[in-house]
Amino acid sequence: MFEERFLQESMLLLYGFTVIIYFIDFLYHNRKANRIAFWFLAMVWLFQTIFLLTEILHTSNIPIQTLNDGLYTYTWIIITFSLIAHRLFRLEFFMFFISVFGFFIMIIHTLRSMQITDSTQIPLVLDEMLFAHIVLALVSYGLFTISFILACLYYMQYKFLKKKKGYKWLRRFQDLEGLEKRAFQSIVLGEPLLLLSIILGVVWAYMTGTEFYWGDSKTLGSIIVFIIYAGYLYMRIQKGYKGKAILSWNIFAFLILLINFFLFNSLSNFHM
Repeated sequence: MFEERFLQESMLLLYGFTVIIYFIDFLYHNRKANRIAFWFLAMVWLFQTIFLLTEILHTSNIPIQTLNDGLYTYTWIIITFSLIAHRLFRLEFFMFFISVFGFFIMIIHTLRSMQITDSTQIPLVLDEMLFAHIVLALVSYGLFTISFILACLYYMQYKFLKKKKGYKWLRRFQDLEGLEKRAFQSIVLGEPLLLLSIILGVVWAYMTGTEFYWGDSKTLGSIIVFIIYAGYLYMRIQKGYKGKAILSWNIFAFLILLINFFLFNSLSNFHM
C-alpha cells in the first residue's frame, strides 16, 4: 500500500509541476517550457496507462463499473487528449486549463481510492494535503511580497531620477526596466502556486467534512487575490501596460492580499 500511495502522490506532484509549467508557457509562449510540460504530462500518462492496463488484465474489464474507476479512466482520457492536442495544436490557453481540471479530478480519484482500499491512510494523506496547501499559499504570498517590494523600489528610483538626486542610492538598484521585469516574474511564479493551493484547500475541506462553503471569507478572499493578480498579468501581457501604471495595480493587489491574510483569516469558519 505504501508503494501504491507513493506512486499516486508522485503522479500528483508531476501533474502539479505540469500545471505550473503550462501556466508559464501560457504567459510567455515559451517553447522550452512547453516541451518540459509535455514530458512531465507524458510521464503521468505513462504511469496511468500502466495502472490501467494492469487493472484490465486483472479484471478482464475496462475500469468503468464504479464511480472511482470511472474517475480514473476519465482522468486518463483527459491526459490522452491533452497530449494529442499538445502535439497537433499550439493551444497554450487550452493546455493550461485542461491540466488544472485534470489535476483536480486526479486528486479526487486518489483520495477515493484510498478510502476504498485502506481508509487508515486517509488521515495521513489529508494531513499532507493540508501541509501542501499551506506551504504553496505561503510561498505564493512570499513571491507576491517580493514583487511588491520591487514595485516600491521602482517608485523610489523613479522619484530619485525625476528629482536628479540620490545617486549613491541609485547605484544599489537595478534600472527601472529590470525592477519592473523582476516584479512581473515573481507574480508569474506565484500565481499558479496560489491556484494549486486553492484547489488543494477546497478538496481537503470537502474530504474532511469541515464546514465549508464558497462564501467563506478566506476562500472568497483567496479567489479574489488570484483574480486580481490574474488581471495584473492580463494587463501586463495582453494590453502591454508597463511602468508605473501596472506597478500601481501590483501594489493594490498586495494590499488586498494583506486584507485577505489578516482580516479574512480571522472571519473564516475553518481557517485558523
